[in-house]
Amino acid sequence: EGFLDNVRRTASTLNQKLGALIDAHPETLESARGEGLMLGVKCKALNMDLVKACYEQDLLTVPAGDNVVRILPPLNVTAEEVDIAIAKIDAACTAIETA
Repeated sequence: EGFLDNVRRTASTLNQKLGALIDAHPETLESARGEGLMLGVKCKALNMDLVKACYEQDLLTVPAGDNVVRILPPLNVTAEEVDIAIAKIDAACTAIETA
């Protein structure tokens, strides 16, 4: 009961937090796109650089076409896990920018 409502809320939160990351790292990230929890972040830096930097933060992401990094959390991801992932992506972007 309420599972899909929670998925929608979590997806909205993740989308908003990705938007804030894009604003914070305009030289690395360009935009976010996707539906629900199946999201992609278009990069200004090479997408493989972000994938590698996320991996170094213990966060698995997937490269996609058009210089995009896919973010595909499970449907039962928690708000706390979203915050952890956002912090790791933020650290990965900072690592790219300072390299």
